[in-house]
Amino acid sequence: MTGKNAVKVPRAAYERELPRLQTELVKLQEWVRAEGARLVVVFEGRDAAGEGGTIKRVAEHLNPRVARIVALPKPTERERTQWYFQRYVEHLPAAGEIVLFDRSWYNRAGVEHVMGFCTKEEHQLFLRQCPIFERMLLEDGILLRRYWFSVSDTEQQERFRRRMEDPTRRWKPSPMDLESITRRKAYSRAKDEMLVHTDIPEAPWFVVENDDKRRARLNMIAHLLSSVPYQEVPPPVLELPERPPSTGYQRPPRDLQTYVPDHAASL
Repeated sequence: MTGKNAVKVPRAAYERELPRLQTELVKLQEWVRAEGARLVVVFEGRDAAGEGGTIKRVAEHLNPRVARIVALPKPTERERTQWYFQRYVEHLPAAGEIVLFDRSWYNRAGVEHVMGFCTKEEHQLFLRQCPIFERMLLEDGILLRRYWFSVSDTEQQERFRRRMEDPTRRWKPSPMDLESITRRKAYSRAKDEMLVHTDIPEAPWFVVENDDKRRARLNMIAHLLSSVPYQEVPPPVLELPERPPSTGYQRPPRDLQTYVPDHAASL
């Protein structure tokens, strides 16, 4: 049962399965590095749809020199005059790399289109060019996986409420994020139109139901692993060397250095 009414995954099951999947992600990473593969994973969804939290769990134990998260800010004045896809091309992976796009070129199909940050002509041009652009990536050997994170109206509203009440996450909601609530129908229509034009057989969109964050994270990671024909690469054989004998070095007195206060002792 994976729909909106699915029973939430118990925490114990989640905490048991997530480390296993993350271990497999490390194996996938080592295969990508050994084979010189190039993997692009696109995470898209509504505001508060949970794609950011899933990206964190995907990247948590990966080598940042191999797997990196790309979350671009709004384009500069110079970038606005470039071919739309140009600023994303420079972030594509080289051999042996994984790139996780936390939002991507699909900004034009969503927020830019709905909020009026691009013209109708620019939006239509994007919808025509995007499948061509992505087929070029695929023909060049890049592995492309795209995930759309879906969240219900009520759950999105509740997540915004919790964020605004949590002092550690109060920075997350922006005025534009909150306006997405009042424009939900427009975002829905934009998403539907985007899928019609860009859901190509060579790289289909995969929808992740995300009212239950634990379920969504497990499902998305498991699907990604199943979609790539990776194999476990034997790690290099390393031996921990013996500590060399003392040569008479003595550490300087502690009072010559400044230490952080022991806050933990006051707990």
